[in-house]
Amino acid sequence: MPCSPTASIGTPPDLARKSGAVTARLPARLEVSALLRAVSAAGGFAAVVNKGEPEAGTLLVICAENGANRRLFERMPSIDEDRGWTLSIVEDAENKQLFDDYLARRKDQDPDLWIIELDIPNGERFIGLAGTEG
Repeated sequence: MPCSPTASIGTPPDLARKSGAVTARLPARLEVSALLRAVSAAGGFAAVVNKGEPEAGTLLVICAENGANRRLFERMPSIDEDRGWTLSIVEDAENKQLFDDYLARRKDQDPDLWIIELDIPNGERFIGLAGTEG
């Protein structure tokens, strides 16, 4: 059967969402590499704290300024099937161990987890959020 020149190839993204089809994601290793390079190019420091599964690992991103004021973001599915970044925990200046304990629990729960630390003012901008100033 010949293919018409106007035949659709693949499934349009909005139809894929409505039909429950899985849409392709950027491999985690590529997303991590892009984050590291972007922060470095902007004059900041970025490091892999925990290396996860290269293709489909979940990403946690720690944003900090000079090692302080750490905020942890995780990409979570939402009702509209988008995977947006959610603030999971903010470091308590009085009890920094709570933040570290939370990271340890998440790491134990998910062996495929990537943990990336961005140490640059307003690090949230590198994951598409407005972030903090200063």
